[in-house]
Amino acid sequence: MGFELLLGLLGGLALFLYGMQMMSTNLEAAAGNKMKQILERLTSNRFLGVLVGAVITALIQSSSATTVMVVGFVNSGLMTLNQAVWVIMGANIGTTITGQLIALDVGALAPLIAFVGVAILVFVKNKKIQHIAGIVAGIGVLFIGMDMMSSAMSPLREEPQFVEMMTKFSNPLLGILVGAGFTALIQSSSASVGILQALAMSGVIDLHSAVFVLFGQNIGTCITAVLASIGTTRNAKRATAIHLLFNLIGTVVFVVLSLVTPFTDVMISLAPGNPMAQIANVHTVFNLGTSLLLLPFGSVLVKIVERILPDTEVKVMDEDHWLQGLMASKHHLGVSTIAISQIHEEIRDMLSAASKNVDASFLAVEQGPGEDGIGEIENREEEIDLANVRLSKKISRVLVLDQTPKDIETLNKMYSILGNIERIGDHAMNLAEYAQTILEKDLSFSEYAQSEFSVMADSCSKGMKLLEQAAAGEKKFELAKVQEIEQKIDDITRKFRQNQIDRMRAGSCNVEASILYSEMLTDYERIGDHMLNIAEAYDVINKNDEGISDTQPANA
Repeated sequence: MGFELLLGLLGGLALFLYGMQMMSTNLEAAAGNKMKQILERLTSNRFLGVLVGAVITALIQSSSATTVMVVGFVNSGLMTLNQAVWVIMGANIGTTITGQLIALDVGALAPLIAFVGVAILVFVKNKKIQHIAGIVAGIGVLFIGMDMMSSAMSPLREEPQFVEMMTKFSNPLLGILVGAGFTALIQSSSASVGILQALAMSGVIDLHSAVFVLFGQNIGTCITAVLASIGTTRNAKRATAIHLLFNLIGTVVFVVLSLVTPFTDVMISLAPGNPMAQIANVHTVFNLGTSLLLLPFGSVLVKIVERILPDTEVKVMDEDHWLQGLMASKHHLGVSTIAISQIHEEIRDMLSAASKNVDASFLAVEQGPGEDGIGEIENREEEIDLANVRLSKKISRVLVLDQTPKDIETLNKMYSILGNIERIGDHAMNLAEYAQTILEKDLSFSEYAQSEFSVMADSCSKGMKLLEQAAAGEKKFELAKVQEIEQKIDDITRKFRQNQIDRMRAGSCNVEASILYSEMLTDYERIGDHMLNIAEAYDVINKNDEGISDTQPANA
C-alpha cells in the first residue's frame, strides 16, 4: 500500500509539474516580444508599473520569469531601479492567478481538456495555434496530476504519524522554512502553492498549518532572481534584493496578523469546505495586501537596498559568465529578450567606433596622419575586431534558446550587421594606412584629387550617421536615404575613376599616387555597399520590434 501510494504521489507530481511547465512555456511563447516592448516603454508611474508587472506575470504564469527579465533590464540600463520596484510588486500580484485557477473545480473535465489540447497539437501545424493548444493541454495535464496527488495522499489522513508531522507546520518558523526551502528547490511558487493545495484537498493539512508554509513559499520564489543576478551590476543585484525584501516584509506582517487576529478563521469562512480556494485566497490576499502596504514606500525600499548594497569600485563584468548564468534559467524567452537587448547596445558601440574610424581615416588622407600617426585608428580597429568575435559567439549562444520567428530573424540580421561593420572597419583601416604611406613616401595629389577626398568623406559620414540612427531605433530613420547615398557613392566612384584616367593622360599625377588613389576608390565604394547591407538589416529589425509584418531578407 505504501509503495502504491508513493508511485501515485510521484506520478501525480510529475504530471502536475509537467502541466505547469507546458502552460508556462506556451504562455511565454504566445506572449512573444510584447513583454519586452511593454517593459521598455514603462514610465515611472507606480500604478502603471504595478499593473504591467501583474498583467505580464498573469500572462506567462511565472513571477520568476518577470523578475528575471526585470533584473536583466536593470542590468543593461533599460530600466531604472525605481521603475523595477513597481514591476516586482505587480509580479507578486500576478503570480496568484495560478492558485486561483487551480482552485476551480474542473477535475472531472481535466481529461477532456488535455485531449482537446493534445489533439490540436498533433493535427494543427500553425505555430500560434500550437502555443494556444499547449496552454490548454498543460491545464488539463495539471489538473489530472492534481487529482492523482490528492487521491494518493487521501489515505494519509488515517496515518497518525503523518498527520502529526503536518500539524507541526502550525509552528510559524518551521512552516516558513519548509515552504521557502521547497519553493527554492523547484524554483516556482506557483507549483509549490499548487502542491500545497493538493495536500489540503486530500485533507492531510488544514489552513491553520498551511498558512505559514504559504508565507515561506513567497520567500523561496526569490531564489530564481537571486541566481539570475549573479555577475550582474550593482543595481541589478539591488532589484533582486527588493524582491526578497518585499516578501520578507510581507511574511513578517502576515505572520503577526495570523498570530494575533482571527485572520486564518476569516479566510476559512470565505470559502468553507473548499481548502484549495482557501489557500488560493490567502496567497492572493498576502501579495495584494503587501503591495498595497508598500506601494507608498517604493522609494524607501530603493534607499534601503542601496544601504544594504552600497556602491563599490567598478569592476569589469564577466559578460560571458553572466550570459551563461542567464541561459541556465528555464525562462528562455525572457532571457533571450534581455540578451538581444544587450547585443543591440554592444553593436551600437561597435558601429560608433567604425563611424569614428571612417571619419578619422578620410581626415588622415586629406590632412595627414598627425603627430600620433594612425595609432588611435588602429586601437579602435582592434576593438571592432574583438567585438565582432565576442558578439558573434553571444549570438550563436542565444540562438540555441527557444525563440519566436521574429527573434530568430533579428539575431540573423544582427549577425549580418556584425560582419558588415567589421568590413567597414577594415576598409577604414586601409584608408588610414594609405594616409601613412602618402606621408612616408611624400606623395602628392592634384587639387582636383584633394577636393574629391572631401566629397568621399562627406558622403560616407552622412551614411554612417544614418546607420547610427537606425541602430538607436529612431523613427526618423529611412532606408531610402541610405539607398540614395549608396547609389550616389557608386556614381561618384565611376566619375572619379574617369577623372583619374583623364589626369593620368594629361600627366598631372604620378603612377604610384594613381595606384593608391584607385585603391582608395575601391575601399570607398565597398564602404557604401556595407552601409546599405547594414541599413537593410536594421530596417527589418526595427520593423520586427514595432510588430510590423516580416519583410524580405536583407543583403548579407
